[in-house]
Amino acid sequence: MRTRSRELCRLAMTVLQPGFEGTAPPDWLRRALAEGLGGAVLFTRNLAGPAQTAELVAAMREENPGVIVAVDEEGGAITRLEARTGSSWPGNLALGVADDVRATARVARQIGRMLGAADITMDYAPVVDVNADPRNPVIGVRSFGSDPERVRRHAVAWIEGLQGAGVAACAKHFPGHGDTVTDSHLALPEVRASREVLERRDLPPFRAAIKAGVRAIMCGHLLVPALDRSPVTLSRAVLTGLLREELGFGGLTVTDAIEMRAVAALQTPEEITVHALAAGADAICVGVSSPGGESVYALRDAIVSAVREGRVPEARLAEAAGRVLELARWHAEQAPARAAAARDADEGVGLKTATAALRVIGTPGRPMLRVAPLVVEMTTRPSQAVGRATAVGVGAAIGEIMPGTVVAEVAEGEDLPDLTDLRRPVVVVVRDATRHDWIQRLLARALEVRPDAVVVETGVPGTPAGAVYLATHGGSTVSARAAARRLTAIRTQEHA
Repeated sequence: MRTRSRELCRLAMTVLQPGFEGTAPPDWLRRALAEGLGGAVLFTRNLAGPAQTAELVAAMREENPGVIVAVDEEGGAITRLEARTGSSWPGNLALGVADDVRATARVARQIGRMLGAADITMDYAPVVDVNADPRNPVIGVRSFGSDPERVRRHAVAWIEGLQGAGVAACAKHFPGHGDTVTDSHLALPEVRASREVLERRDLPPFRAAIKAGVRAIMCGHLLVPALDRSPVTLSRAVLTGLLREELGFGGLTVTDAIEMRAVAALQTPEEITVHALAAGADAICVGVSSPGGESVYALRDAIVSAVREGRVPEARLAEAAGRVLELARWHAEQAPARAAAARDADEGVGLKTATAALRVIGTPGRPMLRVAPLVVEMTTRPSQAVGRATAVGVGAAIGEIMPGTVVAEVAEGEDLPDLTDLRRPVVVVVRDATRHDWIQRLLARALEVRPDAVVVETGVPGTPAGAVYLATHGGSTVSARAAARRLTAIRTQEHA
């Protein structure tokens, strides 16, 4: 009996993927890893640089060599390893607009190269949601676009690029988070599309990802009535019936973080964990753990109790743990691929692709920057998915090229700076202006005073405005620098 109890505890630990505090493994995490904890998630709070990240992962592997170390590294606005500088790689929308699948694969390979250098197992990427609603507050530029075929092609290229570098990809957020107007970090989004629309629009990228051999799929905290009245994370009809039996996915299914309000408002963490496992999830992502790890052990105990009570069949738990261990074996076998990727530096592809994604509307020859401008950046609070990432903004990027550039950040409820000095050009930088009434009002007021202003949209583009309208299709550091080079390069050509 004691042997069976220990085995159940170990299986239960195997399916958990918690986050933790600190830049070194805390004592509780080391103990849990030694007891079979199958995974852990890295966040910005854990990472201080490439050498420290590699040391952190190595310390975790000392306790459990097969631990699944996961991270959100999408490129664009969503970065953990480059959170202090902003991503060197354009995000998905920029890749979709550039529409060069070879470049997408190269970008993903370079992200894989960066993660592989730290021996990270899995990237919670790519986002393969079709951004069907431009009002979407959490997907937006994280999607390859609104065309299912384009999303499908670039999803496959991204997966092949990352996994070719020896790092597992995790396509998300199944069965599609693009047609929502609610952030699942805050509440439960509902996808009201019919099954026919889901088949035509949302599922093709996931089908293609499965065919391309994606190692993992993350389910979204979504309510999709056309599929089930239960949230996807807790739905056997979706996670087993649709994903496993109909789509034929045999890899690892992982939940989105269970502390997100979409599901946390409905059930306790323990009940979410048990129901998700029963529905067909294999790994439970837990972004926030208690300082001493008590919450992780509470989840373990809840799983063990559910098995003993018959709420989760022991075979289901063993199946889930087996998929975790299979991914660990795959990662170990990919050491030669990671070594090859380490020798394949292609850092210029980030700026090149970000530049290819720029779109300019207007008469760019005349009102472009001839002297250092005033840059007004209308800042919005980033979604919780972005975390603590701090990208170089367009104003700072222009300042790197043109000393004397003045940057004024304007938040909701604040006034515009003085724009009346006609000797200084004005650049107005916005993000997702169509989603924010206050940005639209201030932008209109700014253009009344300075109709010659250049407008730079770093989110999903809307109606063009300004003498020149430049869309970057993403808010990464590399996209900001691409925009700055474009704005100042024409100045150089005019002076030539």
